[in-house]
Amino acid sequence: MGPHIVSAFDSDLQLLNRKIAEMGGLAEEQLSSALKAIAQRDVELAAEVVKGDKKLDEMEMEIEEAAIRTLALRQPVATDLRDTVAALKVASTLERIGDLSKSIARVADILSQHRPLLVVAPVVRMGRQVLGQLSEVLDAYTSRDTPLAVSVWRRDVEVDVTYNSLFREILTYMMEDPRTIGVCSQLMFVAKNLERIGDHSTFIAEMTYYIVEGEQLGDDRPKGDPIDADIAVDMPD
Repeated sequence: MGPHIVSAFDSDLQLLNRKIAEMGGLAEEQLSSALKAIAQRDVELAAEVVKGDKKLDEMEMEIEEAAIRTLALRQPVATDLRDTVAALKVASTLERIGDLSKSIARVADILSQHRPLLVVAPVVRMGRQVLGQLSEVLDAYTSRDTPLAVSVWRRDVEVDVTYNSLFREILTYMMEDPRTIGVCSQLMFVAKNLERIGDHSTFIAEMTYYIVEGEQLGDDRPKGDPIDADIAVDMPD
């Protein structure tokens, strides 16, 4: 392979990684703004999050096109192939995180129509915990830092534990004041969305490890059993 092709291929990979970093930053902003919207019952900010999701969708398409073009033209092997395939998967994961953040933001409108609830604060705290995990794993992906990626991967159990505790807290709140059942059920949706974002962050950690090590992380990650596993719920759009 001549130097011209090597240079062109390196340029393709750099472009992909820049786009992933940009998309990751936007996904972080979307989640942060969604949490702020529900904490402050800010309907206008929530509308901005919903509107901003379109940009994430567009960025996923751009990354997908760039990755497929790279696979077709450069026919990468080994680490370069893993890098390209991972970019496709991570872009799709970030798009899903954006969708979940959009659903979280929409609950601000419902909260704004009710008196302030004490149980909102622990939901937002869980959100900050998940946001921290997302930020760390995106740093790990960008710098190909496998120890940091594995650390995030192992700490997903902390999100599961928080979710289970929060689920019980919201349920107790509903039982003590049945008038809050409607709005509290929406907060349960928010908590479930946050737990899912935690799972997506774990997947990005797995992709980071895969790129560098060329193999999958094992199945020995500690997991918290979700207490709502047998409860069927309809998530808001």
